Amino acid sequence: MSENYFKKYPSKDGFYKEYGGAFVPPVLEKEMKKIADSYFTISKSHNFISELRSIRKHYQGRPTPVYFCNRLSEKYGGRIYLKREDLNHSGAHKLNHCMGEALLAKYMGKKRLIAETGAGQHGVALATAAAYFGLECEIHMGEVDMKKEHPNVARMKILGAEVIPVSSGLKTLKEAVDSAFQSYLKDPDNTIYCIGSVVGPHPFPMMVRDFQRIVGIEAKEQFFDMTGELPDNVVACVGGGSNAMGIFSSFLEDDECSLYGVEPGGLSLKKGEHAATMTKGKPGTIHGFKCYLLQEEDGQPQPVYSVASGLDYPGVGPEHSMLRDINRVTYDSVGDKEAIDAFFELSRLEGIIPALESAHAVAYALKLAGEKPHTSVLVNLSGRGDKDLDFVIDNYGKDYQI
Repeated sequence: MSENYFKKYPSKDGFYKEYGGAFVPPVLEKEMKKIADSYFTISKSHNFISELRSIRKHYQGRPTPVYFCNRLSEKYGGRIYLKREDLNHSGAHKLNHCMGEALLAKYMGKKRLIAETGAGQHGVALATAAAYFGLECEIHMGEVDMKKEHPNVARMKILGAEVIPVSSGLKTLKEAVDSAFQSYLKDPDNTIYCIGSVVGPHPFPMMVRDFQRIVGIEAKEQFFDMTGELPDNVVACVGGGSNAMGIFSSFLEDDECSLYGVEPGGLSLKKGEHAATMTKGKPGTIHGFKCYLLQEEDGQPQPVYSVASGLDYPGVGPEHSMLRDINRVTYDSVGDKEAIDAFFELSRLEGIIPALESAHAVAYALKLAGEKPHTSVLVNLSGRGDKDLDFVIDNYGKDYQI
């Protein structure tokens, strides 16, 4: 990794080596260029930076703390720390890029925000941003996810967003993206599609990464202040990969820090029972960009599954795809049962209820701490578990004595 990494990646065409790009219909090519040009211009301006910093401090409640898990560490070994993005306003890391994207929309004169959501955290964050800036908001969500994540559906509606149920295909995240793109195509002049992760056509993987870099910047400084050194291991869950890129970004050049991206192993690694893109996928194109992709022989995305609605996506961020190829980040998977076990362990040993997405990272950290008992593990706890309570109680309550 060179010191000019963030100037080198992505390229001017939005590529991270062979991954990324912008494979979009002609009607959107002009709009993608307009968004990229506006971002490069506005994001370097004093007014934009000052307003975003003020929002982060006075509205979002940043910086979020790093917390040492004393009881969890005693039980499993190692020294386990959490970057508490669950304490970010709206309950997850998603607001970091949603406020940035909405602020960009405001500066571009857009009137409407549109997006997909899986677990509902991105939808809630974007609805929050829309309310803050006085913009219209439309969120597309698969019917399966709407049922699993009902509390977040209610939150979006209370915040004033229009929630569009998606009934096609598996009725989950991939179909929600398809639906949102179709709606966006109808009026790109007045609308901006606020993609919810480091995926999609350029410039979105870059923009979302840049807005999420605040997580890594804070965590690196906080961890050093607490311990006098950098973490030996940094762990984050990966669906599209926004929270992972946010925290990894500050440690890419620190070779002493091992980085781990944790994907959903689901029920098994059989087709249709997981979303472990890095483990079972191969390079392909989805939703306007190239990445590792779980795909059929004809290139169409495979069906995917995870207990965590925010992770069941057949693709992954193009930057993650590159980091896998150059062996800077190790990608592995955690199954549903391990994630549920970790959900309850963190809740009952530390009094912190994680999102099911984040529980995948916690589960991997517990395993890592046992294997490397004399090292430190920093986990990006990307969200809180309020949204998952009904689902967990209904499906796992008896097993965990609820």
